[in-house]
Amino acid sequence: MEKTLNRIHPVSDPEESCFLQVSWEKDLGTGFGILLTDGQCAWTGTVSEADISREAADMEMDRDKYVEELKKALVSVKESAGRYNFVMA
Repeated sequence: MEKTLNRIHPVSDPEESCFLQVSWEKDLGTGFGILLTDGQCAWTGTVSEADISREAADMEMDRDKYVEELKKALVSVKESAGRYNFVMA
């Protein structure tokens, strides 16, 4: 299993730091687990392969392209810097 841990800053409070851990078996396209913490609370969830396919279809985006964008936003910190906004809702 592969894992990444990245510090992110929510758009609503850029001074706040949260940590995002993403874990996956083969690649993100086959699904992944996610853990988000602000240091006081933690939230976990899973995203299935079917969820990824459904979201790509909803966005009318090629599935492989969608998975590449997921990698950039969730795993590759250098590529996502200044490019993706994280909103805590």
